[in-house]
Amino acid sequence: MISRVMSAELAEHAGQRVTIAGWVHRRRHLKSVSFLVVRDRTGLAQAVTGPNPPVGDLPAQDLPAQDLPAQDLPAEESVVAVTGTVTASPQAPGGYELVAPEVEVLAEPRTAPPFDLYRPIVGATLPTVLDHAPVALRHPLLRAPLEISAASVAGFRETLDRLGFTEIHTPKIVASATESGANVFGIDYFGRPAYLAQSPQFYKQAMTGVFERVYEVGPVFRAEPHDTVRHLAQYTSLDAELGFIEDHRDVMTVLREVVAGMLESVRRRAAPALDLLGVEPPVVPAEIPAVHFTEAQRLTSSGEPDLAPAQERWLGEWARREHGSEFLFVTGYPMSKRPFYTHPDPARPGHSNGFDLLFRGMELVTGGQRLHRYEDYVRALADRGEGTEAYEGYLQAFRYGMPPHGGFALGLERWTARLTGAANVRQSTAFPRDLHRLSP
Repeated sequence: MISRVMSAELAEHAGQRVTIAGWVHRRRHLKSVSFLVVRDRTGLAQAVTGPNPPVGDLPAQDLPAQDLPAQDLPAEESVVAVTGTVTASPQAPGGYELVAPEVEVLAEPRTAPPFDLYRPIVGATLPTVLDHAPVALRHPLLRAPLEISAASVAGFRETLDRLGFTEIHTPKIVASATESGANVFGIDYFGRPAYLAQSPQFYKQAMTGVFERVYEVGPVFRAEPHDTVRHLAQYTSLDAELGFIEDHRDVMTVLREVVAGMLESVRRRAAPALDLLGVEPPVVPAEIPAVHFTEAQRLTSSGEPDLAPAQERWLGEWARREHGSEFLFVTGYPMSKRPFYTHPDPARPGHSNGFDLLFRGMELVTGGQRLHRYEDYVRALADRGEGTEAYEGYLQAFRYGMPPHGGFALGLERWTARLTGAANVRQSTAFPRDLHRLSP
């Protein structure tokens, strides 16, 4: 293993001579003492260099020190290894610092960052941040949402593993553009037309016939020409599908457990990032409030067959005011606004056993019960004026018997943006792909 101490571990090595390594976050010089702040994956550590700084009761001249004037300290963003003696210092990050340091430069930057990474506030516009993402994301404030995102995925996996789900990995290159009404990206596949997958929907349904309960974390692609703060052309989808359900309410119950598990994981794994951003994760009610789509229409005075963003925001405020909940299920969307594989509501013709989960007034999750009988698929396609020819690969699983099943899909970047209060989903995406951006 690498014989290196992380900045967050310095307190465990008080009085010992250790080596830390990372990037030079900041250089400072006060009178005859210089400070070198080093950033690693766990935080910041400070090294003090100067003429004989004290080390407890031990004079520094008895130690192999380097007296580096400020102008000779490595440039910011230099990669360094620093060996020094750990001593308590209330003013240092974490309350401990390295004294009598030896500094080894492992790599030097060829140019300065586009803005100062050591400043507590990001002094750059979003386009500047995105254009220089490989270095901009080193800023603790810009890195924090990605830490929260990673903790969310860990919680998603942990919860579904506990509930008996199996993780799967499905193709992202598909032969036909039949998965939804969204536009698709076409590609040349060895001289044949192919497409980037819009979702793992067809495959996760098929794998429900193998494992009963499955989930996937992976990229999906939507060639929709949206230029908004909530849409991306590529995002990470957290998908789950489960068999032997009664109806969509079983799926909603599992989704509630998943959301609660993701938030618990964020609290446990990403507490420093939450503190840095000043974010308090919401509490998931034991039962998330739910309204039928027709009631949502009445509440928002809407006669449209779908909810507009403004109506979602109004419902979010209503759920917070009436139920004390940041979350709200809207169920029973019209069949005309749901994919052909959605199971209709037997009690309400024209409506579906489908739902959306709103989080702080924005649609975050879409899910529902699916059709599971082959003849129902044939009928559903015929009702939409389509035959089965383009869907033979998909329908194959249903020829051999499938249990009643359903599932959901959650957009990771949108989840992280809502959780952190980001105004733009790109602020929670490492390298966003949208209508205008294809690099870096």
